[in-house]
Amino acid sequence: MNEPAAPATPETPRIETREEVMFFDTDCGGVVHNIAYLRMIETARTRLAALLGMKLREMAETQLFPVVVRTEIDYRKPGRLGDEIVIRGHLDSVERARFWCAFEMRRAEDEALLITCRQSLALVQMPAGRPIRLPEDWMTRYAHLIKAR
Repeated sequence: MNEPAAPATPETPRIETREEVMFFDTDCGGVVHNIAYLRMIETARTRLAALLGMKLREMAETQLFPVVVRTEIDYRKPGRLGDEIVIRGHLDSVERARFWCAFEMRRAEDEALLITCRQSLALVQMPAGRPIRLPEDWMTRYAHLIKAR
């Protein structure tokens, strides 16, 4: 008798980037500015967007952009000048017209958790600035990430 096939593992897009804390990222005490963390998250989110089918050149051509509408961030421990920071991000949840990405930032040396962050994004068609629904195939590909209302 044939065994039923195991269900396919749901796809959850994930990325990892690394940043070295530079002088311009810190205050006079060598502690990372809060805005510097957001710059690093911006880089990670841009790479995550590429995995989701939103590459920079294509966005420039189509004028369809993922726009941040909310950021939730918790500062847990300070990063310091010269630290190597590992930023991990993933698609966290999807709705009809927006999606959430989640990030964590850790010091590479000791894996200390520095930051947790979630961002809500909407797809906006420019130049009209009109929000549009997420692609139809997202509701199938990321069904495991659809949050019940």
